[in-house]
Amino acid sequence: MAENSSTTSAKSLGSSTEKINLKLLRVNGQFKVFQFLPSTSAAVIAKHVFDNWPEEWTSEEQVKTHSVLRLIYQGRFLHGNATLGALRIPTGKTTVMHLVCRNTLPEPQSQGAEEREKEETSRCCRMECCVIL
Repeated sequence: MAENSSTTSAKSLGSSTEKINLKLLRVNGQFKVFQFLPSTSAAVIAKHVFDNWPEEWTSEEQVKTHSVLRLIYQGRFLHGNATLGALRIPTGKTTVMHLVCRNTLPEPQSQGAEEREKEETSRCCRMECCVIL
């Protein structure tokens, strides 16, 4: 029984193999590696980075609030409630994400809507407006 409680406490603390090494890359090329559990959300990561701003990152570039820090993973902005586990990021390995300052996030668009929009704008005319003599 004592083994189970020590295992539980070790899991709650999280070993390094249960954590995700997250290398946050800034636009200016600076980076820092942080460790997070898979259950950590993008909003919690932004707050952690803000609260633990690396010394090697200049203070002039530090933002005034954590709410403007945004993460980009595989070309997409992460919304605050997205967790690392939901993104299927492997534990025990290092994953790179970009860290940028941005007040708002772009609205998500479905890929199907984008394709339809491209098709509609690329057509020279529509069938209902064409008259063939």
